[in-house]
Amino acid sequence: MNEASAEEQVRLSAVVIGRVQGVGFRYFVADHAERLEATGWVRNRWDGSVEVTAEGTRKALDRLIIQLERGPASAHVSRVQVEWGDATGEFIGFRVRGTT
Repeated sequence: MNEASAEEQVRLSAVVIGRVQGVGFRYFVADHAERLEATGWVRNRWDGSVEVTAEGTRKALDRLIIQLERGPASAHVSRVQVEWGDATGEFIGFRVRGTT
């Protein structure tokens, strides 16, 4: 991979499954996303999972996935479903959203 492609912006869509609601997971994700200079959002889903949509460099989002797999100490992550796409540039910053 050359330097230009390493800095190319991509989009991550992830669903985190496990004991991930009521344990500060969304704020954990937002904190890490902001540190990695990713933009997007995180929210709880009605089925007890957490959904993440983030844009940034592939390197940064790969690091974010590692954090999604770990979660905060009070969480238990069973699995993370990941999809990649093209960045849209639609987000400014990273925010926590309500439940869908």
